[in-house]
Amino acid sequence: MADYSIIQKDFYRESGKWLSTFQIWKKCIHPNLHFVYILRISQKYQKKSILNTFWRVVLRHYQIKYGFQIYPETQIGEGFYLGHFGSLVINPKTVIGKNCNIAHGVTIGQQNRGKNEGYPVIGDEVWIGTNAVIVGGITIGNNVLIVPNSYVNFDVPSDSVVIGNPAKIIHTPDATKDYINRKV
Repeated sequence: MADYSIIQKDFYRESGKWLSTFQIWKKCIHPNLHFVYILRISQKYQKKSILNTFWRVVLRHYQIKYGFQIYPETQIGEGFYLGHFGSLVINPKTVIGKNCNIAHGVTIGQQNRGKNEGYPVIGDEVWIGTNAVIVGGITIGNNVLIVPNSYVNFDVPSDSVVIGNPAKIIHTPDATKDYINRKV
């Protein structure tokens, strides 16, 4: 694989094609892709005070416009894919691995007390379905599919499907096959 930028890797997940900067801008008519572009730019300039302030203001505008609450401090691996736009909350201390898909209505947040106090760490190749809730100082392994409307507040091993509320784990070696496409 050539030396592609993190933005190109994110956009590759959507189209399956390596895009030029101009082609990426053309794709930014889609709110989910536009937001990922702005998020990655604001992450890039996080350590530069004037540009950081400018891109934080731009990002805030699009958080409100599109309904995504994701902050530059959130550690997100390459190949990040938002399936649709609207109503998404991710705590800034969350860590998300490579090639992750997140649908609309998802909440990934902290737990303020108890044995799982803290923030989630999500592995590589995780598919998170519509309206799923993931909370607490938990670890989600690699190759995990979290079914829509699931509530997850416990560790999930790799190669699993998580379903329900209360959630149950089903060991599945190819859990995200045909769900996580065009990996980088």
